[in-house]
Amino acid sequence: MLVGLQNVTFEFGARTIVSEATWHIQPNERIGLIGYNGTGKSTLLKVLVGEYLPSAGTVEKSRGTSIGYLHQDLLSFDTNNSILEVALSAFERVQQLEVEIEKLGKELEATGDEKILHEYSDKLHELETLGGYEIHHRTEEVLHGLGFAQQDLSRPYREFSGGWRMRVLLAKMILQQPDLLLLDEPTNHLDLPSIEWLEKYLQHYKGSVVIVSHDKFFLNRMITKVVEVYQKQLHFYNGNYEFYETEKAMRVELQQRAFENQQDYIRQQERFIERFRAKATKAAQAQSAMKRLDKLDRIEEVEIERPNIKINFRIDKTPGKILVELKDITKKFGDNIIVEHTSAEIERGDKIALIGANGKGKSTLLRIIADVESFDGDRKWGHNVEESFYAQHQLEALNVNNTLLDEMKTAGSQKTEQELRTLLGCFLFSGDDTDKKIKVLSGGEKARVALAKTIVSKANFLMLDEPTNHLDMHSVELLVEALNKYEGSFILVSHDRYFISKAANKIWEIEDHKIKEFKGTYAEWVAWKERMAKQAAKAEKQVTTQAASQASPSPAATPVPAAPAPAPEQKPANNQPINKELRKELQRLQKQFSQIEEKIAKAKEKAAALEASLADPATYSDKSRFTEAESAYKKQASELAELNKQYETVFEKIMEMESEIE
Repeated sequence: MLVGLQNVTFEFGARTIVSEATWHIQPNERIGLIGYNGTGKSTLLKVLVGEYLPSAGTVEKSRGTSIGYLHQDLLSFDTNNSILEVALSAFERVQQLEVEIEKLGKELEATGDEKILHEYSDKLHELETLGGYEIHHRTEEVLHGLGFAQQDLSRPYREFSGGWRMRVLLAKMILQQPDLLLLDEPTNHLDLPSIEWLEKYLQHYKGSVVIVSHDKFFLNRMITKVVEVYQKQLHFYNGNYEFYETEKAMRVELQQRAFENQQDYIRQQERFIERFRAKATKAAQAQSAMKRLDKLDRIEEVEIERPNIKINFRIDKTPGKILVELKDITKKFGDNIIVEHTSAEIERGDKIALIGANGKGKSTLLRIIADVESFDGDRKWGHNVEESFYAQHQLEALNVNNTLLDEMKTAGSQKTEQELRTLLGCFLFSGDDTDKKIKVLSGGEKARVALAKTIVSKANFLMLDEPTNHLDMHSVELLVEALNKYEGSFILVSHDRYFISKAANKIWEIEDHKIKEFKGTYAEWVAWKERMAKQAAKAEKQVTTQAASQASPSPAATPVPAAPAPAPEQKPANNQPINKELRKELQRLQKQFSQIEEKIAKAKEKAAALEASLADPATYSDKSRFTEAESAYKKQASELAELNKQYETVFEKIMEMESEIE
């Protein structure tokens, strides 16, 4: 064990975060710490590192365990040092050795003392053991991976914005290689390429990692265990986020069904007692029934911690076919070209995700579309377009003296006060929060108010810049659901791959200073990109092989005439053996597919039978019988889920193979 909580209770004033929680973090674990906004995930990390002391219980830590903790409060750190120097400070001992070696080198040069020579040699050996000669290369590699260009490395740390500063501190922490990394929303300030780099890096990280994040894609790829803070307890799930969602739904369903069936059983017993306790012949049985009820382990009803509030858009006007037209657009910042002589159109029904690395100009392009950024070229609104633009700078447009509710009323949605309160609930404002003044809100809270105002407007075209940055997973789900039902069009910038994959039907990417459009979902775009990369690699390999064969001299003593190019009709003949093998493999997969289908049908029958036994009230009169039935049902459900996975995998392979044969 590296670090652990043993029967820990932690309270913030009158509010309990966790009660009698036990959690041991083992070496090489990948853990996602999740929970609704405000349940205390970040607080729990502070308890683990000793910043907060528990009200009861103990925090245990193995001797020598090193912890790296990345959190938003680190942004208070400031320095004139370059970002390379800040990241290199991860290697404290190496830097200290470098100073000592330089000093000893000068002394040795002056005196030639043998004692100094030995000390100098020992220090050099220690430097080599610690990998001191590689630290500059390793540091630059990590900083490049997190999105910094070579010319940025010598720039002072304080010249960078908060998001970029956080990347430098993340780089430093990664380079320190602690036994346990605690990362609080590490992807908040990263673009897609940097998130993908971080994923690959952490997957090979030798220590343990605990991540608090609202990025489902990131969690799914990174973690093998979920710890959920729910109703003041810690709940454990051995799997990634997808497994947690399935398992949690099953646990909730089983618990609710068990509760309802037990309630039926209790009501039956109570009716029996009420009816027969006054009769002498049945009094003993009634007494026994009362004792059984007293001894019964009561199953708690499932309480939904947050209700599923619906976000609804209202549109007054239907726009024309073209909403925005961009013609021959050029935008530069000095020598930095964002787009050059590029054109594009946004049509009615388009739900576009504008993606790519930071610094490519996504937000700038969004501002050009919104007509709030200067540029060369033409942009034109279509007929009947009513737009609404959400971006961080809109926080300044909020009236700081208004309450949240009054500010929402200024959006002109004609919604009732109750409807506006309900909508604010989706954006994590509940109860008395709606009567707070805007001026007392944090930056993240103001961002959520601005987003709620954008959503409540009657616009038929939305422009959204990083709308999920300050939302929890539940609110992201609600926003996705709302945007899927939205009858208008939108273009959004986001680094949340789950959000993009669920919301967008088109992908825009700025490449070579042009807008490149892909008509399809994010998943289809990723698959297409991978295919293009494979084709490019294959073509490059062929060119290299051809060049090598042309460069190597012929071993024959006499010149050999060049072979004629194969005729086009010979090509199918060459492919025949390959096609034969492919067809053979396809037949094998189709047979396997049929077998899996049969297994799924049988597994469903078994699951239905077990479900029927769980629906029997008599099951709940005997705790061991209920536990056995529940365990069997879970096992069967897990088997069914695994079969469904196999079904999808084999189906995809069959589709791929059929397209290859064609």
